[in-house]
Amino acid sequence: MPEIDARKLADLIHRPIITEKATLLLENNQYTFEVVPKATKPEIKAAIEMLFDVKVVSVNTHKPPRKTRRVGKFMGHRPSFKRAIVTLASGDSITLFPEV
Repeated sequence: MPEIDARKLADLIHRPIITEKATLLLENNQYTFEVVPKATKPEIKAAIEMLFDVKVVSVNTHKPPRKTRRVGKFMGHRPSFKRAIVTLASGDSITLFPEV
């Protein structure tokens, strides 16, 4: 397996996804992130462990189909994205809503 470059890991994670289904997964210590479409599971695991200093148990990815959009007579597609559901070890957590 090729070595993962630590300098590029922070660019793999775009943002956390906060939806109703994602907040229900927080009870199971699972967090949902939008990631680069070409990111692999080992790269996502290394990026989450480096950025948030937690232990990742598993990574599940989902790449939904692109949606079609029309602008006048021209047909196009919305940009594709990849969703990663990360399961953390018990006792670890990520603060998505920091206290201000």
